[in-house]
Amino acid sequence: MTALPRDVFVDTSFWFAALDPNDANHAKAGALVDRARESRSRLHVTREVVSETLTLLRYRTGARAALTFLDLVVPTLELVETDAEAHDLAAAVFRRLAPRRRLSYCDALSFVVVRRFLDDMPCLAFDRDFRALGLTVLA
Repeated sequence: MTALPRDVFVDTSFWFAALDPNDANHAKAGALVDRARESRSRLHVTREVVSETLTLLRYRTGARAALTFLDLVVPTLELVETDAEAHDLAAAVFRRLAPRRRLSYCDALSFVVVRRFLDDMPCLAFDRDFRALGLTVLA
């Protein structure tokens, strides 16, 4: 099994797949979680990814999955703090791309964080937007 990089940014689409057994990417996400654990990868997220993941899990799968993420997963993550500059840049990305591409603000912010503040760190994501934005996606 190939090791994952030491540091990886993780998107909502990955967390949802990992925690929802009905998601089409559930098995793949589980295998990648195992690889991350074996590789001792540090998994980076923003508060916005945590928020989006909690909301999506709560609405689509129920409180149990959301609370599992909050109580067991979130404490193990490397939280990337976002400041006003990151949000200003994300708003500019969103303004530029939203008229022609289905893009969430959270994805725009993740793009800025990965590109500008995390030195183009590879990502675990099943969201096509990450590849379309030119980010390195491992999932």
